[in-house]
Amino acid sequence: MSVPQQLAKHLSDAYFGGNWTWVNMKDTLSDVTWQEATTRVYDCNTIAVLVYHINYYTAVQIKVLQGSPLDAHDKYSFDCPPVNSQQDWEKMLAEVLDNATVLATLVKQLPAEKAWEYFTDEKYGTYYRNIQGNTEHIHYHLGQVVILKKVIRGQNNVSSH
Repeated sequence: MSVPQQLAKHLSDAYFGGNWTWVNMKDTLSDVTWQEATTRVYDCNTIAVLVYHINYYTAVQIKVLQGSPLDAHDKYSFDCPPVNSQQDWEKMLAEVLDNATVLATLVKQLPAEKAWEYFTDEKYGTYYRNIQGNTEHIHYHLGQVVILKKVIRGQNNVSSH
């Protein structure tokens, strides 16, 4: 298996399962309601904001792999559009999972030597660093989502007694 194929597998596993952590985006978010997704816990980002943030960088990498220039700004990466209904939430989740599939496919198709080339500019490091970094970024924020989901559901169980 080539390095890009391995990177694509790790990326896909973070979204759809099969990784070491046994946690993935699709399963974790499958039963989250829009109300839970938009519930603020302390000063933490909401689940919806974290999901948007994860997808922001995935969408950026898709554009680069499709030949567009790198156009990403950290200051916009948490600018989640309003989620005011289950339909809004389901639309966001569908886009996230679709983007995951698109990115994994594009990464898998990269020539092996591309992994060691600079990702648009030397200052950003290699394609390998950026794609692997995105997968690490997904796991990092997915852990936050899992904890928020447990806290939100724990609070709801306490208040219903």
